[in-house]
Amino acid sequence: MQSQSTSQTEPIRAILVGVDFGKHDFQESLNELALLATTAGSLPVYTLTGKRQRPDPALYIGSGKAEELRTAADAYDAEIIIFNHALSPAQQRNLERFTGRYVLDRTGLILDIFGQRAQSHVGKVQVELAQVQYRASRLVRAWSHLERQKGGIGMRGGPGERQIELDRRMLDERAKRLKSDLTRLQRQHDTQRRARTRNEAFNVSLVGYTNAGKSTLFNSLTKARAYAADQLFATLDTTSRRLYLEGLGNVVLSDTVGFIRDLPTQLVAAFRATLEETVHADLLLHVVDGSSPVRHEQIQQVNRVLEEIDALGIPQIVVINKIDAAPELLVQGPHLERDETGFPARVFVSAREGLGLELLRDAIVKAATRLREEAAAGRPPAEPDPRFMQQSPLSNHAIPAIPGED
Repeated sequence: MQSQSTSQTEPIRAILVGVDFGKHDFQESLNELALLATTAGSLPVYTLTGKRQRPDPALYIGSGKAEELRTAADAYDAEIIIFNHALSPAQQRNLERFTGRYVLDRTGLILDIFGQRAQSHVGKVQVELAQVQYRASRLVRAWSHLERQKGGIGMRGGPGERQIELDRRMLDERAKRLKSDLTRLQRQHDTQRRARTRNEAFNVSLVGYTNAGKSTLFNSLTKARAYAADQLFATLDTTSRRLYLEGLGNVVLSDTVGFIRDLPTQLVAAFRATLEETVHADLLLHVVDGSSPVRHEQIQQVNRVLEEIDALGIPQIVVINKIDAAPELLVQGPHLERDETGFPARVFVSAREGLGLELLRDAIVKAATRLREEAAAGRPPAEPDPRFMQQSPLSNHAIPAIPGED
């Protein structure tokens, strides 16, 4: 949405579109889309919903709903239409032609937010690579210039080469340069990580669903001033600080990018350099928003991404945050729970109010001590208990399976 010309005082008017395919978290996903749209700088003025068994191949929502969408866009003077789904290039192009508006899908929206939030050089390179790969997959210049051909003297490409082929070649060349830059940056990160390893620093990474309070917890533990806000993807670039813990010494604590449902595969692939801090961590603090009604699903979404980047086997302590915003948890107060082997499994805290932080520090020390003892004895860390991975950290009941998933 940065391509749209608008002032800061006049956000882009947007219509949100969600199709209910029978999943139980449809409304929560739609609420999340509204937060994403607002985070990106738009103003949702209307939400169009409908039910379908499967997407329409041409317009995703079908011709009848598409007509309703065009009418709503005219009535609300909307400049952009944002879908809570991944659209094919053809569907996006057809919808733009049908409505006369710029159409963005969920993947494009998240990429737009990441583009706005990236601050470090490596973060900017990663985001641009993901955006280039996304554009190359669809080339959303949907109008007539794609039908023109370029050729002749002084023109790039051979005679009769189509504009779309030139666009694709340009994007492919840019992607190659960005990948080369990322490889160089990756080597630099590896050098820094090896230096930390030689110093025998114990590495702890914060992971979790976006807006679970990771950065607030990071600041509370390290007294740092990393940016923290009640918004999606407030933190994008990895921040690392040394943290001294009594009985353990210095550890390196890293705050990483938050995860989200349907995280674009382009971002997961491009953000390998940032996520390497997670892959090479000795311990993960999986931060969960205890006040969220869909916290169980968010836990599953985070674990899926961890599995995708080969980090699911790293020992975890689940940190149930924001207990001050969940009356049923606040009554119990901050406390620590251990698994059957005595390993710290769950800590209930409020990073904002400073509740339970000493318990968390103690849990990190106990976990690190045990992991180092196991390493010294030549025993690999125990694999995560499948029952624990599938269990709600807030109760003794299993997390309900998501309809439609194995």
